[in-house]
Amino acid sequence: MADTLGSILTETIAVLSAAGLDEPRRRARWFVAAFLDVPPAELLSHAERALEWSMVERLRGSLARIVIGEPLSRVVGWREFWGLRFALSADTLDPRPESETLVEAVLRRIPDRNVPVRFLDLGTGTGCLLLSLLSELPTAIGIGVDVAFGAVMTARRNAAVLGLADRARFFVGDWSSALSGRFTVIVANPPYIAGDELAGLPPEVRRYDPRRALDGGEEGLAAYMRIAEDLPALLSNGGIFAVEIGAGQAPVAGAILQAKGLLIDGIERDLAGIERCIVARLDEATRP
Repeated sequence: MADTLGSILTETIAVLSAAGLDEPRRRARWFVAAFLDVPPAELLSHAERALEWSMVERLRGSLARIVIGEPLSRVVGWREFWGLRFALSADTLDPRPESETLVEAVLRRIPDRNVPVRFLDLGTGTGCLLLSLLSELPTAIGIGVDVAFGAVMTARRNAAVLGLADRARFFVGDWSSALSGRFTVIVANPPYIAGDELAGLPPEVRRYDPRRALDGGEEGLAAYMRIAEDLPALLSNGGIFAVEIGAGQAPVAGAILQAKGLLIDGIERDLAGIERCIVARLDEATRP
């Protein structure tokens, strides 16, 4: 008898429950729907739909990866962010919902969605920050930079799939060292985990996210100091810099930016109430 949507969902719930994973029903619905690329509601409304044997075998193989701790997003190969689908690769960080705090913070400071904006996204990864912003601002353009060639290729593919390739360019680079010109908005989600804290990260982060996207050096601040050096030369008049921070890093990260002549415009909290993003502006009196 052929497997159906309903039977494979029931089987998946049972496997995840036996493995001791949290919320096995929710995880099972998300996984099966994402793997088969069908709306979650179809799992119930078309539960009798028969599935091909080869598809079921691939699904079971992917389910085994979840049981040993691989994140669902890594198994299916994409993550939803800002309502958009972003493909992942081994060279990209898996975007987290809390990073949407940065997108919201920037958009609040651009009340006219039709004004021309030139973005720079440092450490672009999947391109999720830049591409999410471009999706909301129809006349904006942007550049994304990442040290990993694989990340740049992934971001380019995401831009093409989302229909934004004509407004986004992605390049391999060491932060902003090879850039010139000025940008209206610069965004970044740099590595900010202290090196000696990496071993304590959850296994799904420690094993599957690229270390270079996590390791912020001895105190987790190396990238902030590197990026801050170039901001005065890259921000345009009235431009803003928005950067994601780790829990408890707002005072010291803010001090790094202030030391380079930036004024703190706001510190934004994520849905959990954690200070997640600093927004700063350049003090024109200190511009080189």
